Amino acid sequence: MKLKPRDRKVKILATTGPATADPDVLRRLFLAGVDAFRVNMSHGEHAVHAETFANIRALEQEYGRPIAVLADLQGPKLRVGKFADGRATIPHGSSFTFDRSSEPGDATRVELPHPEIFEVIEEGQRLLVNDGKMRFRVKSVSSDTIICKTEVGGVISDRKGVNVPDAEIPIPALTEKDRKDLAFALENGADWIGLSFVQRPEDLAEARKLMGGKGALCAKIEKPSAVRRLAEIIDQSDGIMVARGDLGVELEPQEVPPLQKKIVNATRLTGKPVIVATQMLESMIESPAPTRAEVSDVANAVYDGADAVMLSAETAAGDWPEEAVLMMDSIARQVEKDEGYTQRVRMLETPPDATTADALAHACMTIADTVKISAIAVFTFSGSSARRVSRERPAVPVMALTPSMEVARRVALLWGTHPVATRDIGSFEEMVAKGKRMALRHGFGGSDSQLAVMAGVPFGQSGATNLVHVVSVQGDELEGYD
Repeated sequence: MKLKPRDRKVKILATTGPATADPDVLRRLFLAGVDAFRVNMSHGEHAVHAETFANIRALEQEYGRPIAVLADLQGPKLRVGKFADGRATIPHGSSFTFDRSSEPGDATRVELPHPEIFEVIEEGQRLLVNDGKMRFRVKSVSSDTIICKTEVGGVISDRKGVNVPDAEIPIPALTEKDRKDLAFALENGADWIGLSFVQRPEDLAEARKLMGGKGALCAKIEKPSAVRRLAEIIDQSDGIMVARGDLGVELEPQEVPPLQKKIVNATRLTGKPVIVATQMLESMIESPAPTRAEVSDVANAVYDGADAVMLSAETAAGDWPEEAVLMMDSIARQVEKDEGYTQRVRMLETPPDATTADALAHACMTIADTVKISAIAVFTFSGSSARRVSRERPAVPVMALTPSMEVARRVALLWGTHPVATRDIGSFEEMVAKGKRMALRHGFGGSDSQLAVMAGVPFGQSGATNLVHVVSVQGDELEGYD
């Protein structure tokens, strides 16, 4: 069964979880507009995740559309130890000590079982606990104690998370759990791996090595230290996620919106996909309708030209998962209908590199602006050509034709890109004929429509893009084909 093309350019990434355990719910989310699914490896057992992977692939088979799956690794979690009574109340302005003693904590101290923090933290820096709800300012540091003044107190309980926003902690980006989860995700065909709490470009190296050429690597930007080395991290990754949850904990709230735009723009310049995530329609976890502020938040990400917008708990554990997808889809469509939308997403200049492929990708955008074409058909071996065309934010859809299902799934996250897994071509005539047939088969044009086709000669070679051709579709090209 074939679906009509999504009538929007931005992609919707939805998180799976207890609310999507039923395959029918997963199907309804896909039909409502989901283009890619996120499997959160922080929660759930491998057996449950394996069922989710199988259910997504069954959907893909049923509807004949490649679906991207992003496996999101938990990453290193910094936590305090335990308390004698399970919790303690820390008054504002009081002195509080984090130390390396395993004795249960109280209202004056608690264990911090991370020697790496003691090595780098300095006087005047901050320790944030429980998603930033409690704030401590470091007064003095020794090899086994960090004495703080409590700036924002409250109730602290066992194993609450700790953030250290002012220092770069020398811990690896992958824990033992992450390595097991990564191996599992790749065995089950994950297309993207989300790497959490990236601090430096070197953090990506181990994951890349363990992936062994499988899948694509998405760096989650959620640490101020990552922002400071953003360009290098983008260079070492295949895509970027603006993870506003922890970013909003470690920074002041007002700092996050301009940073989001900076990260989106920097990633867009490379043509790599950028995802805006966290709390986009948060109130829809419990409510069937979002707040106006949430609608504006999603709309702004779409106006900024993000490749994808993400739903987290809204679809993983919320009461209204299908409604959340439908709402996000509706917001995106409305924004993209705005007569000023194309101008807005192109306010960021993405000058082509001095390559034939980049020049042709730019030409495709110009053709779409000048000539009435229904789509741009891009024959791509590695996905690179599709990424180049998508970077230009053309006015028409990009149909990425590739012989690799893995590549087709991977490019499903790219703005405006409709992936099609199809046999490779061997001649100019075959290129033209297949481009027309695929346009008709997938709903990108009818009789008397035109199509821009981009490919490389000789055919079947990665990195050989050197041809753009505008063709006319008669409407009868599918006759004689199944």
